[in-house]
Amino acid sequence: MHSTSVLILVGVLGLAAGALLAFLATRNRQNADRTQELELSLKEANTKLEDFQQQVNEHFDQTAQLVHNLTQSYREVHEYLANSAIRLSNQDIGRQMLEAGSGELSDSHENLSVLPPRDWAPKAPGEKGTLSEEFGLEKDPIAPREEVASR
Repeated sequence: MHSTSVLILVGVLGLAAGALLAFLATRNRQNADRTQELELSLKEANTKLEDFQQQVNEHFDQTAQLVHNLTQSYREVHEYLANSAIRLSNQDIGRQMLEAGSGELSDSHENLSVLPPRDWAPKAPGEKGTLSEEFGLEKDPIAPREEVASR
């Protein structure tokens, strides 16, 4: 009997050990599958990020090219207008336009007659200014309403 009970006990222990090993093997396999899924989703996310970064770089490259083209077109228009001004009007004005387009400032400031903006209107001495409350109002003697109604 002793040998039968030992044999049953060894069989039960073997069965439990086999079940435990099978459980651990399937668990490790599930973890490996999850790891592979996570690695695959990480690769997809990295690919999407790289694509997005490439699109952003292309966007800024194209924007820079368009701004450069716009600047060049502005320069061409400005030069055309300046050359036309030289041909059609006073040559000094045309030269000033060319100098302004090149970014250089004119050294001769005496030709410029620029006045600062005024926040007041010119007036003759003794007159009311345009900001005065009485400006433009003439005081005519008006008859009281009762007199107007009786007429």
